[in-house]
Amino acid sequence: MGAKSCIIIFFFMVLATSSPSMGRKKQYKPCKELLLYFHDVIYNGKNKENATSAIVAAPEGANLTILAGNFHFGNIAVFDDPITLDNNFHSKPVGRAQGMYIYDTKNTYTSWLGFTFVLNSTDYQGTINFIGADPIMIKTRDISVVGGTGDFFMHRGVATLMTDAFEGDVYFRLRVDIKFYECW
Repeated sequence: MGAKSCIIIFFFMVLATSSPSMGRKKQYKPCKELLLYFHDVIYNGKNKENATSAIVAAPEGANLTILAGNFHFGNIAVFDDPITLDNNFHSKPVGRAQGMYIYDTKNTYTSWLGFTFVLNSTDYQGTINFIGADPIMIKTRDISVVGGTGDFFMHRGVATLMTDAFEGDVYFRLRVDIKFYECW
């Protein structure tokens, strides 16, 4: 093979591997999207009728009705929260958010989340499973969607969380913008 042939082959190889998008991150398009809200009312010893979550573990010396100081480090709460299509706590629920959050950092408000949306409405039937770290002080943060059942069978993607409202240590509402990138 001559030098001329080698140059031509090299030229075509360079053309084949280069594109206008080289160096840029590939943008994926979601196959399905949902926007839901979940409302958490933590039991504080006085609100048992409205509470949807409870502290089940606390640091030594702390109690189970008041979140610990020091960024709530060491508290573990379980929840069974209503999910709505809008940010109104009194809207008709389309399902329940069930799982736990663990306050796991000593120097800032951060939690680890593991939960499932159990949806049972005319629009959605099935579950969506979530897991990941939640750096609460950041306006929007992402956690993984790791699977599902029913209408969401084997779906995976990302959920962008945003604290939509909070009232002290008793109530918070999360806006959950779900983008599925794998839909079966």
